[in-house]
Amino acid sequence: MRRTVTLSALAAVLAATAAGSALAVGSTAEPESKRAAAADRAQRGGTLLDRVPRRGVLRVCTTGDYRPFSHRDPESGAYTGIDIKMAGDLAKSLDAKPSFVPTTWADLVDDLAAGRCDVGMGGVSVTLARARKAAFSEPYLTDGKTPIVRCEDKDTYQTLEDIDRPGVRVVVNPGGTNEQFARAHVKQATLTVHPDNTTIFDEIIAGRADVMMTDASETRYQSAIHPELCAVHPDEPFSFSEKAYVLPRGDTQFKEYVDQWVHLATHDGTYQKYEDEWMKR
Repeated sequence: MRRTVTLSALAAVLAATAAGSALAVGSTAEPESKRAAAADRAQRGGTLLDRVPRRGVLRVCTTGDYRPFSHRDPESGAYTGIDIKMAGDLAKSLDAKPSFVPTTWADLVDDLAAGRCDVGMGGVSVTLARARKAAFSEPYLTDGKTPIVRCEDKDTYQTLEDIDRPGVRVVVNPGGTNEQFARAHVKQATLTVHPDNTTIFDEIIAGRADVMMTDASETRYQSAIHPELCAVHPDEPFSFSEKAYVLPRGDTQFKEYVDQWVHLATHDGTYQKYEDEWMKR
């Protein structure tokens, strides 16, 4: 009787041990299977360097309100600009066509990070805040903030001290580096946020504002098409910045490709040709 009990107890112990081993194996196998599934999904998705040619479409997030880089015609909906031409060039190099995704300065990087587009283009300045959410290509332009004013006031607003005085009316567009710069430096002047970047320069021409501080490249263009306006020392801006194309984080192969494309385009005359089409109008 005692022998039978002992054998039964031993069998129970062995069964419990086997069950525990199975559970241990199962707990290890579960993450492995999940990792394998994730790897499989990643392999099917792959890098944009492969997916864009397969899809035949390069999705480009752009604001459409920043000439000479990106402008959307309100009637036709057509996009034009230096970076619109560059988008077409990048898409062609990937055996694809560009498809433009409307966005705003406040939402551009978030739209890219959410996968609504493959690249952000349109005169985007490189900032550390944006770099926390997205990657940047090799820069294609050096820039910086500088004033644009009515030509009769050109000598009046040469420095930040000249601008930040009581009675001076500074106008700025919302959501981007222009607003950030203005809020950081305008403490005594009146700062007004104008919601439409396509009509903001009319505020200065009409006398409803005195100064806007924006990228030197934009002041050069706007002063060229508006003889009433003058760019103030665009060759010596108040700040340093660079423009580049915004890319998804983590896709190293796509970033390396875009970097190489930018490098070639800025050295073989491609970018200069598109810039000349706008800046020499």
